[in-house]
Amino acid sequence: MTVLYAFTADDHGVGFAELLRRTGLPKATLHRLLGELVALRLLDRAGSEYHLGRQLFELGMRASVERGLIEVATPFMEDLYERTHETVHLGVPEGTEVVYVAKIGGHRQASSPSRIGGRMPLHCTAIGKALLAHTSDELRAQVLTGPLQRRTPRTVTAPGLLARQLDSIVESGVSFEYEEAAIGIVCVAAPVLDADDRPVAAVSATGPVTRFRPESHATQVRAAAAGISATLARRSHL
Repeated sequence: MTVLYAFTADDHGVGFAELLRRTGLPKATLHRLLGELVALRLLDRAGSEYHLGRQLFELGMRASVERGLIEVATPFMEDLYERTHETVHLGVPEGTEVVYVAKIGGHRQASSPSRIGGRMPLHCTAIGKALLAHTSDELRAQVLTGPLQRRTPRTVTAPGLLARQLDSIVESGVSFEYEEAAIGIVCVAAPVLDADDRPVAAVSATGPVTRFRPESHATQVRAAAAGISATLARRSHL
């Protein structure tokens, strides 16, 4: 597991020396483990580099609680993409971070920092803030009292300002991000809530600041999130 968790969502191939640095394992131990993981198809080797194997994807999809969510959300995400022609994301909460589980984008999609399987802090993305606004008081307090990492000059790092934004998100049903996670990128998101108004996911539309106006698509994003929520609720009663 130490070896597998050493890979990040942005890796395309990692060499032995880098894996040695990331894992801190003895050289002989790492060499043996890599050989066993390749034999099990949990890792693939291309030349001198390793990457996560397809077998991991297959196992993950069998066990993933997100699989049903993605199946439900995909038609709504596709509709949202057709309405905006910008990148559409689906993210789920995990601790103080959002994990991106689905992404739809066209040929002109913005170069956002998100990757499927990647993570971002809750406080600096529209999806993250939509989730954080509806989360438990304990998690909200944990984020607001902890250090708020500054990813760009526009990242909100003042707890009071972030708290006011979260209250506004609860009232309006949508959240916005203006170059807070990456320069040049703006975003609008809405939460997918369960029957107890707990956030199970959030959906967003993201585009470059030069052409995308998040406020213009707030209603469409809110409708997509509501559609996903309603469909999940119906499935839970079947």
